[in-house]
Amino acid sequence: MMKTINWGIIGCGNVTEKKSGPAFNKIAGSTLAAVMRRDAEKAADYALRHGVLNWYSDANDLMNQEGLNAIYIATPPASHMDYAITALKKGFNVYVEKPVTRNATEARQIAEAVKQHPNQKLTVAHYRRAVPMFLKVKQLLDSELIGKVRTVQIRMWQSRKPALVADVADNWRVQPELSGGGYFHDLAPHQLDLMLYYFGEPDRYHGFSLNQSNATPADDHVCGEILFKNKVVVNGSWCFNVADSQTTDTCEMIGTKGKITFPFFGNYISWKTDDDEQTLHFTHPEHIQQPMIEKIVAFFKDEGPNPCSIDEAVTLMDILDAFTSKHDS
Repeated sequence: MMKTINWGIIGCGNVTEKKSGPAFNKIAGSTLAAVMRRDAEKAADYALRHGVLNWYSDANDLMNQEGLNAIYIATPPASHMDYAITALKKGFNVYVEKPVTRNATEARQIAEAVKQHPNQKLTVAHYRRAVPMFLKVKQLLDSELIGKVRTVQIRMWQSRKPALVADVADNWRVQPELSGGGYFHDLAPHQLDLMLYYFGEPDRYHGFSLNQSNATPADDHVCGEILFKNKVVVNGSWCFNVADSQTTDTCEMIGTKGKITFPFFGNYISWKTDDDEQTLHFTHPEHIQQPMIEKIVAFFKDEGPNPCSIDEAVTLMDILDAFTSKHDS
């Protein structure tokens, strides 16, 4: 059993600055020992600012550092599969950013590599599963506050430059060869993974996507629906070319006794039943991935379960693929 999880980050870009990177040093039995970025100057700067002793501009050099036993992959999705499989082969436990890959085919290759390396562990960064606000939603659902859930309506409508997305020079998120799709592939995994977390195994799903604005190579409008085995129906609408005045981020869960409403990228939960109406406000963790990383450290140390397995991520990627096909599937 590992006493300390000594982490190396491959891809110390924007997502690692506050959401995840500093958390590795704030958890008992966890240390951030090395970082890598292809731009050596930026890698050195990150290491200096975050107090990391070792930095690299080549992932193989990082994985050859003595003493590392876990790798966090935070590059664009195009390189997730290769880095994850290489890390598993080299004997590392692995934490992979979402979406886990560009598509389900690549995700299945990671799943196969996990099976081939039973001594290694891999977790996917669907970190909202561990954020208190979304755990509260689960508690409300499990208590049947709104009775039996009948339908869930997800609406994510944003402008061509969503405020929810980091503003980076290369805007890789709308280059399908790097991201797998467009802003849908960046934001929807958070939303759809929570549906899997809340409602379990899907029975079937279908959808379609199109590029309405032709402003980027990626489709900017996606529609889809999921029927879960417990008969919950989820309908989703994602559009990334609406007026600034019409942007929205809402999830409505309608049950036999009431309704729960919350944003995926906000900080409140509201509910209304025949007997009660309330709104709770939340302050998210300073490093929003820290609760998830705590669970991963415990998992890597054989002290807890896997908070999000590759098999669960494969199911999510199957749904993303079905929603972004050009015809019903």
